Amino acid sequence: MRLWTGRGAVWERGGVSAHNVLLSVVLPPLGLGLLALALALLAWRGRRWAGLAAGLALLLQLALATPIASGWLEVSLLRLLPRLSPPLAVEPRAIIVLSAEVARTDAGWTVGALTVERMAAAASLARRTGLPILVTGGPAAPSPSPPLAALMAERFGSDFGLAVRWVEAEAGNTWENARLSAALLRREGLGTAYVVSHGWHLPRALLSFRGSGLVAVPWPVRESPPPEWRAAAFVPRADRWALSWFALREWAGLGVYAVRLRLGRG
Repeated sequence: MRLWTGRGAVWERGGVSAHNVLLSVVLPPLGLGLLALALALLAWRGRRWAGLAAGLALLLQLALATPIASGWLEVSLLRLLPRLSPPLAVEPRAIIVLSAEVARTDAGWTVGALTVERMAAAASLARRTGLPILVTGGPAAPSPSPPLAALMAERFGSDFGLAVRWVEAEAGNTWENARLSAALLRREGLGTAYVVSHGWHLPRALLSFRGSGLVAVPWPVRESPPPEWRAAAFVPRADRWALSWFALREWAGLGVYAVRLRLGRG
């Protein structure tokens, strides 16, 4: 999936896949917009109840664009994270940094803003603990974009002065991030690692590590507090649709991964 910014294009991992297209169509804002349109057509054909339902869909669409709604959706994911109190039962022996997106600028391919945030948090953790770093992520955009893990390893050296010990460059999604990273570390005799990602993404990431043979210790990036109940929090903003979309996608992903684990499709 490609997003345009002021300086170039940003691709999420997986590119324009059937999975990402389906998510774009089903989840708000497009999903609710299509639903409201279908209901409006039914109302035009005489189904009075459909007009009321279309109005409710549009109200929900507006609600998801408010800071109060997007904020509580994010908090609902953060509350799924276990609260760790040192000392830990088993001390992690490595740091896994999950990639997010890649960007293309005039200078070429580079890591996106979300990925950089995760890298900065991981660099701070690595300096504090002295633990080695594993980066994970395959190509995020149409060929010939390089694997995200390779870009991350390069930026860790140039921007943070840290060498990456392991580069897992095949994963195309969070599930593969977890499984391939865990397998790589197990071959090194390591069974516990910090997993660095944004707080709203970590519940799905931790679920992906279940049954992988690796104990994943969450290290959340930029946890947001609950939104404040003030007038400005109820004013719709376009950027809040994106935040609501991220949160709803994570909830959808949690459901899919839970079913995958239940069916034993590791």
